Amino acid sequence: MIDTPPTSETLASRAARCFAAFRQGDEAKLGELVDLLTPILWHTVRAQRVDRDLAEDVLQTVWLTLVRNSASIADPQAVLQWLMVTARRESWRVVKRQDRAEPRDIEPDEVVTPPDDAPEEVVLRSDSERRLWAHIQKLPDRCRALLRVIAFADRPDYASVAESLGMPIGSIGPTRGRCLAKLRVQLTNDPAFHGKTG
Repeated sequence: MIDTPPTSETLASRAARCFAAFRQGDEAKLGELVDLLTPILWHTVRAQRVDRDLAEDVLQTVWLTLVRNSASIADPQAVLQWLMVTARRESWRVVKRQDRAEPRDIEPDEVVTPPDDAPEEVVLRSDSERRLWAHIQKLPDRCRALLRVIAFADRPDYASVAESLGMPIGSIGPTRGRCLAKLRVQLTNDPAFHGKTG
């Protein structure tokens, strides 16, 4: 089970703490690291247009690469960025190898569901969540990519997000604000949406 972090601790700090403990011999901490970072890595991979089945293979490769190269990461604080960059590069390699770089929209249910969701969690997904992701699909590509990554990190590390998406770090906050404003307008104008937009 993942330790409850201090409220001021970032995702990168939590990842660093787990990674440092793993390198000191606490193998259970690798499982915590996987649980902690798989959602953001999943969405990083999917944002590169990797299909669902291949995305699971990419993630497995990324985690195996981390285990093999754990000693080469000098600063545990760098592990989140290292994993995101590795995930993006492996995604590009897989897409190029499959020669399927045609852009396609990701289905809302594919975006919401990271791998290994229990069937009951999938069934319990609300109509509001499906509508929310349907509206996200209508946003520009840049907004979709940013919201996919940020939505699954409780304290997003903007430096790592910037590296993952190839965006200047200073533009993430303003872009996020504009994207959320566009999304809010769409949701407000959808009479069937029952979530909160405020």
